[in-house]
Amino acid sequence: MSLTIPPRGFVMAEFENRTARAQKLMRERGLDAILLTTEPNVRYFTGFFTQFWHSPTRPWFCLVPAEGKPVAIIPGIGAAGMAATWIDDIRTWQSPCPEDDGVSLLVQAIKELPSRFGKIGMTLGPESHLRMPANNFARVVAEISPLEMVDCVQMVHYLRSVKSDAEIAKIHYACQIASDGYEALPGKCSLGDSEREICQKLRADFLARGADNSAFLTGGSGKGGYDDIIMGPTDRVPESGDVMIIDTGTLYDGYYCDFDRNFAFGAIDDQTKRAHEVVWDATEAGFNAARAGATTTDLYNAMWSVMEAGGALGNDVGRLGHGLGIELTEWPSNTDTDNTVLEAGMVMTLEPGMLFAPGRMLVHEENIVIREGGAEMLTKRAPKEMWVID
Repeated sequence: MSLTIPPRGFVMAEFENRTARAQKLMRERGLDAILLTTEPNVRYFTGFFTQFWHSPTRPWFCLVPAEGKPVAIIPGIGAAGMAATWIDDIRTWQSPCPEDDGVSLLVQAIKELPSRFGKIGMTLGPESHLRMPANNFARVVAEISPLEMVDCVQMVHYLRSVKSDAEIAKIHYACQIASDGYEALPGKCSLGDSEREICQKLRADFLARGADNSAFLTGGSGKGGYDDIIMGPTDRVPESGDVMIIDTGTLYDGYYCDFDRNFAFGAIDDQTKRAHEVVWDATEAGFNAARAGATTTDLYNAMWSVMEAGGALGNDVGRLGHGLGIELTEWPSNTDTDNTVLEAGMVMTLEPGMLFAPGRMLVHEENIVIREGGAEMLTKRAPKEMWVID
């Protein structure tokens, strides 16, 4: 069955709504504006979508004032691209200019804003980064005084965590592409293929099915399980009795899916088979616990209780899933202490993983969206029995 392809980009009302939601929270928190410097945040409020962020040479700035539309303060090389978005106020300088790479222009734009609270928000806390020279940031802070720069990372995390239907449709499409590719993989591979060859075949399949990129694709294998999930793939050739995990962050129109699948080679021993059933059941428990009003810790407890009862020796990943969207991993995290209240429209991963024998681990992952009465699966649910590559 062919998938419905979501339209690329967003209508202007999407950005108007994002900005209005932000401005409501800004008034509640006493902020005159928020300053954004990273690709996901600038894109979220402007629609400016370019691969040029891969270059570290130039800083890019977006100011969201307490009233009115965002203001872009960007290198001149991006002027035409920004003009194609809904942004009207675009201020540019010739960059790179190490002696003053947009600092004066940014300071001037901040000082022109009405000052009611004397505070400018910026994402300075967890799961954020500066993406401008630290000395330039210090200069901005000094030159806008007596205005104060304060952290607003939690506010921005929250804004982005609750997705619109248009955002969810893009994530769902990426999930369906990757689900179909995973399902077809055993028919494209055989014993004797290396981890790298298997992942190359999978990435090519994702692209052929309509993905824009498979920016994240890891794979690792071991006898009856694996001991690492973030390195690889390597040139190692899995042998009969091995299990390989493949985890992908595949993109459609700037939105990620993020989930893994496990593949057995030749045969699978009873202990591994049982461990796979346990992490599958743990995922089911997390899915059944996921609804608006529940917390990330509720999801964690639901999944961990199943794995603990199933003989888990531990988990060194640190969490059992996370938010998902225009970044591969987003706030919040499913941990035993996070306690974030879930809302309808949040897209989450369920990622139970356990050490079931010394040096042998299994992880399972699905992507879901929170709804008022429960959760909706965005990925195609993996079979309870592990796929086998012969």
